[in-house]
Amino acid sequence: MSDRYADLHIHTCFSDGSDTPEEVVRRAAQAGLSAVGITDHDTVDGVAPAMREAASAGIEVLAGVELSSDYHGKDIHILGYLFDLNDSPLVKKLREMRQVRVDRMKKMVARLAELGVRGVTFEEVAGLTRSDAVGRLHLAQILVAKKAVPSLEAAFERYLGEGAAAYFPKYLQTPFEAIRLIRESGGIAVLAHPMLTQRDELIPAFVKAGLDGLEAYYPNCSMAVANFYVGLAQKHGLLVTGGSDSHGKGKTSTYIGKAFLPGVHLEKMKALAAQRRTV
Repeated sequence: MSDRYADLHIHTCFSDGSDTPEEVVRRAAQAGLSAVGITDHDTVDGVAPAMREAASAGIEVLAGVELSSDYHGKDIHILGYLFDLNDSPLVKKLREMRQVRVDRMKKMVARLAELGVRGVTFEEVAGLTRSDAVGRLHLAQILVAKKAVPSLEAAFERYLGEGAAAYFPKYLQTPFEAIRLIRESGGIAVLAHPMLTQRDELIPAFVKAGLDGLEAYYPNCSMAVANFYVGLAQKHGLLVTGGSDSHGKGKTSTYIGKAFLPGVHLEKMKALAAQRRTV
């Protein structure tokens, strides 16, 4: 790539991705990217290893996280970037969120047994991640491996998707609480993949709550869709972000660098974060 580009939505093996943070950095370098955002679910444990690898790879690593939230039964994800990694309110809250993930997974495994899907243990599901940020994708992978379902898609449709037979909700917070938590920790709050969430009517309220940006560039979406969200971001005075939402082998429809953000937008994010630190 002749210009600077960033992929700011990447998951590692510290949540529900398959690549190590070091592999993420190496793949990003191979793709010609200049920066990546490590955005694991409810954990920042993969950020430091990625930064150590990046020091010799010429790649910039942004500290990030992806938070789940709920609004009237709708799952809405908020991305946080450039927040304080040192015992900030967000980092403290993440510990609580991960414990909820553990409890939730144990409930799902128990429910599957009640439904006749036996032989799945919490320990083997948790063994697929390096942290305790265990998630539904891990469980889906186990179900496929044990031939309880034919595919990951079938696992979610039959058992693990919202409203399905073995579904339990995640840590319950509203998008407004997630935005506030990121902002209180000095970070940039971004609405993840709004084209998938399809709740654009909520964006003005999120902006009032402190939302900083929209993830306009996302894999498998047309340029017309991206341009629509770039325009929506401009309308509300928001930053524009983007990324591949890569999960490594866990999500075959995308990969590191499949969707990326022009460097000019990354610089605007960093400038806003720096400005807030000086206030």
